[in-house]
Amino acid sequence: MTFDNSRTIISLRIKLFGATVIFLTYIVLTYIARIIKYPLLGMSETVWTLILVCLYLFFAFLPMFLNYQYFFFSDEGEKIVIRYFPAGIVGGRKNSIEINKKTFSGYKTESKFFGLILSIILYQQLKEGVARYPSVYISALSGEERTKVFRTLNLYTPQK
Repeated sequence: MTFDNSRTIISLRIKLFGATVIFLTYIVLTYIARIIKYPLLGMSETVWTLILVCLYLFFAFLPMFLNYQYFFFSDEGEKIVIRYFPAGIVGGRKNSIEINKKTFSGYKTESKFFGLILSIILYQQLKEGVARYPSVYISALSGEERTKVFRTLNLYTPQK
């Protein structure tokens, strides 16, 4: 099985682009063209601007706060392959985990912030002991995609 959450990440980026266009349009219409007349709904342009700046920053930084990551998963061939990188405004390193199915020794899930931030930690059996990989955040995956990942990983987890 191979899949990724590129549609989710692209949708997120398009929404952020739309919010940026709307915010910039507001700035132009309010401060440059002076088309919007104030007070609007009883609030001044300063209050409206503060509200919109706060909303924009909230939506812009929410993916970073929730640790949204692009997530590619494949179990075809001899290895389990996971590729991931941050999906927020500020990009980050592209990472890859490749574990031979025979040495895969299990996984653990973690949940933070009332279940909004979800991560998975993979383990591999080596000669020296069990290696623990860094957390891979799966917050941006749908429930169905998470279920697919867990079901597939359970197939390769050794039974105790």
